[in-house]
Amino acid sequence: MPPKFDPTQVVDVFVRVTGGEVGAASSLAPKIGEDIAKETAKDWKGLRVTVKLTVQNRQAKVSVVPSAAALVIKALKEPERDRKKTKNIKHNGNISLDDVIEIARVMRPRSMAKDLSGTVKEILGTCVSVGCTVDGKDPKDLQQEITDGDVEVPLD
Repeated sequence: MPPKFDPTQVVDVFVRVTGGEVGAASSLAPKIGEDIAKETAKDWKGLRVTVKLTVQNRQAKVSVVPSAAALVIKALKEPERDRKKTKNIKHNGNISLDDVIEIARVMRPRSMAKDLSGTVKEILGTCVSVGCTVDGKDPKDLQQEITDGDVEVPLD
């Protein structure tokens, strides 16, 4: 027989949802689905983002854990779109190196890099996969310039 469930135990559940929509994640519980939609509606509307549900005593706390790609797409400041109508969108905008450094600071705790310049290079790699440019340049060129020491990245 399995051990008895302890309701005071803290459980973390990660769910990937579309911001501002009550999706299939509401199969957990309709109220949690509404909480997720409310939490993601203002900043992450229409973007796929990971949400952390911390469950304790049958109460769920919702917190957004954005991926690097979600942060890059948000930094592009694209207009909101309806996922059902517009498909296969190309993110061919341009963001500044300062935006990339800010994103790197947010992602720093989850990065495997030794210092911030490595995290910035990780974010530039995300920019390549998203399809945007950084300060009008190809992100791969900027990565090489950081490696060569031509572009200065702050230490912290």
